[in-house]
Amino acid sequence: MAEVKRCDLLIIGAGPGGGSAAIHASRLGLSTVVVEADGEVGTPVHCGECLSELAVQNLDLQIPDHVKALDVKGIRVIFPGGENKLLTEPGYVLEKHLFEQWLMDEAIALGAELHLKHRVTSMKRIYNSENQFSNWIIEGRGNEFPIECSAVIDASGVSGAASKLLDMGTEVEVIAGFQYEMNDVPNDGYLDFYLWPKYSPHGYVWMIPKEGERANVGLVTTDKKGAIRYLNSFIEDTYLAGKPTVNPPWRKDKVKVKPFGGTIPISGPRSKTVDDGLILVGDAAGFTSPLFEGGSHLALWSGREAAQVLSKAINSGDLSANALKPYEQAWKSTFPPYHKILKGKTALYNLSDDEMTAMAKCLPEELGNMGPLTKLGIGLKIMVRKPTLLLKRVISVLLSFGYSRAKHFGW
Repeated sequence: MAEVKRCDLLIIGAGPGGGSAAIHASRLGLSTVVVEADGEVGTPVHCGECLSELAVQNLDLQIPDHVKALDVKGIRVIFPGGENKLLTEPGYVLEKHLFEQWLMDEAIALGAELHLKHRVTSMKRIYNSENQFSNWIIEGRGNEFPIECSAVIDASGVSGAASKLLDMGTEVEVIAGFQYEMNDVPNDGYLDFYLWPKYSPHGYVWMIPKEGERANVGLVTTDKKGAIRYLNSFIEDTYLAGKPTVNPPWRKDKVKVKPFGGTIPISGPRSKTVDDGLILVGDAAGFTSPLFEGGSHLALWSGREAAQVLSKAINSGDLSANALKPYEQAWKSTFPPYHKILKGKTALYNLSDDEMTAMAKCLPEELGNMGPLTKLGIGLKIMVRKPTLLLKRVISVLLSFGYSRAKHFGW
C-alpha cells in the first residue's frame, strides 16, 4: 500500500486563488500542499491579465516589476456608434503566467509544497465515532497521492473539481473567452472594452495593451462555437487589420499561432461554497464580476479569506460546514450584489446597437466619479432624449457599470 502523505491543507489548483491561499495558509503556520494538474504553473494562460491598483492595495501585494506588462490608467468603454467613456482608475496589465508563478514561488518560500501533473480523482471524507468530520483522504494521478489532510481548498477554476467529485449540485453558467497576442498595436494607457453585439453577442471585445505595442485582443461571447470567427471579423474590420498575430511568450517556439483562452463562470457564486472540511475559491466558487468577467481580484481575496477561516477552524478542531460559514458570510458582505449586476447585464444585452449608442450619449465622459446629482442628470437626459430606454431597464444597466469598478472587485 502506498505511503500516505499528510498535511493540514490541500489546495487544488495553482492559479491566483490557489496561490493566494497557499501564501496566507503558510504564513499562518499550516502545512500546505498544492496540487496542479498542468505541468507548469500559469500555463496555458486563459484570460484575466488585468489587476487594479486598488486590488493590489486591498490584498497588500508587493508585485515585482517583472510580472507587469504595463501600468494602465483605467478602462475605456466603446459603444457601437463610436461613443466612448472612461473609467479612470489605475492598475496593471500582468504577464499572467509570470504572476501566477511568482505567487507560488512566494508560497514555496514560506514552506508550501507544490506538485505539478497531479490531478485529483477521488475525495473521501472520514468521520469519527460521533459522526463529526475528521479529515480527508484524497486520491489522484501523481506520485504524491494518496494525501490525508484536515481541509481542502478547491481553487481548480471553472471546472470545479470538488463540486464535480462530491456531486454538490451547484452548476454554473459559462461564457467562452478567447484572445490573440498582437504586435504593432498603439495604446494610450487605457484598456479598451467594446460593447459591440455585432462582433460579440452577449459579450464584449477587448484590447488589453502591453509594453512595446503588444496587446491581447480578444472577446467573450455566449456563442462558444462562433467565438473565434467573431474575433477574426473584429480584427479584420477595425484598425487592427493587417497587424501581426503572434504566439504569447509562454507558448513554445514553432507552435502555430492561434488564439488562447477558455471558459469563464458568469452566473454568479455557486449556491454552496463551503462544506465539511472544504472551501471553494475563485472561479471554482463562481466568483467573477458578471459584466466584464473580471476574476483575479475576487480569486486573490477569496484565497486569503479561505486560508484565514480554515486556520481558525483547524486550530479549534471543528471543520464542520457550520464552522466554515464565516467564509460565506465574509464574501456575501464584501462582494457586490451579483443579482443586481446580472439584472443590468441582461438589460444591456437586450438593447439594440442604436439604443446602446443613445444611452452612451447620455453618460458623462468620466464614469468613475458619478455622484447622485450626475446620476439624476443622466436620468433626466434619458427621459428627454430617449424615454423608451427606461422601459428597457437602462437604469439597471448603469448600476451594473458602477458595480464593475475596482472598489467592487470589478478588476
